[in-house]
Amino acid sequence: MEKTTAIAALAALAQESRLDIFRLLVQAGPDGLPAGRIAERLELPAATLSFHLNQLRHAGLVTFRRESRSLIYAAEYSTMNDLLDYLTENCCQGAPCELGTCAPPATVKKGTRHEAPARARVR
Repeated sequence: MEKTTAIAALAALAQESRLDIFRLLVQAGPDGLPAGRIAERLELPAATLSFHLNQLRHAGLVTFRRESRSLIYAAEYSTMNDLLDYLTENCCQGAPCELGTCAPPATVKKGTRHEAPARARVR
């Protein structure tokens, strides 16, 4: 992932409603949710939801498809996984970690090889 793409994704998620929308779509899975259901679940006016969905779409974090008269939005898991990879690529100073999460550089022992953290990728 390019730095500018990561910045765009992080900027899109750095707003409460957009973060809530994205998390709801991740929970919904690849089938996604109709815009009306998202608005209902998050108690957002249609115009506000439309604005936020467009911001997430421009950042590559959500996709949509038309089904009859409804727009169905879904999380773009490949972008989410690329962003997570980008954020953690220098975890443990570039060496695989023995811990389940990234640790501050001071906890990594120099000259030792550690197993990479187990993190399930969402497809």
